[in-house]
Amino acid sequence: MPSPAPLPHPSRPRGPKPTRMDADQLLNAAQEVFARDGLRAASLRAIARQAGCDPALIYYHFDSKEAMFTALLDRRIPPLVEELKQLADPSDDRHTALRLWEVLGIYGRRLGQDPGLRSLVRGEIVRGTEGIQETIQSRLFGAALQVRSILEQGVQRGEVREGLDLLLATFFFVKLHLEVLDVLPVVAPRILGLTPEESVAKGERAWLELYWRGLAADPAAPIPPLPDTRP
Repeated sequence: MPSPAPLPHPSRPRGPKPTRMDADQLLNAAQEVFARDGLRAASLRAIARQAGCDPALIYYHFDSKEAMFTALLDRRIPPLVEELKQLADPSDDRHTALRLWEVLGIYGRRLGQDPGLRSLVRGEIVRGTEGIQETIQSRLFGAALQVRSILEQGVQRGEVREGLDLLLATFFFVKLHLEVLDVLPVVAPRILGLTPEESVAKGERAWLELYWRGLAADPAAPIPPLPDTRP
């Protein structure tokens, strides 16, 4: 009796493989594979299978999986840096707490809907090769410098206390906000009875208020009212 035909790979689309595919489609597939397997274990063949194309098509756009990872970063990080750069313009005379509130909004808009990329970057910062770690750091450092500039201006205006390591202050501000984006939507519905969206909104506001109390030149002074919506 003949053996039954093997089942198709669950992630491989049915039908003929495409002969053309744009770079964004390939990057979407790469992100899924990287998030699932990690960059070190991922292969171009697995990415091609996820995309439903022949591996040769990838080489029309990218030389390697590392090049695809870099392109993923460059698809998201430069717009983030550009928005932060505009916000860090010294001509913006709003209170520093309000500008930090907008920083959270920018990170939320640019990275909030992409937990796969956040998880991937976090993993590669810890476990990636030296070259990949340097690639990530070079992209993210530009964003950190803009936030640090806002804090420096706050010191000059007498709103942020002196003597702080402002680069470390930036790191903790952004890092804990990313935890709000990643963890609260999972745990808050069970613990607080909030929807994921409500939990993020409430968590962002609580984090800004807590962070500002440790940063402010006068921790007892009231925080300016934070708008419910941000640009």
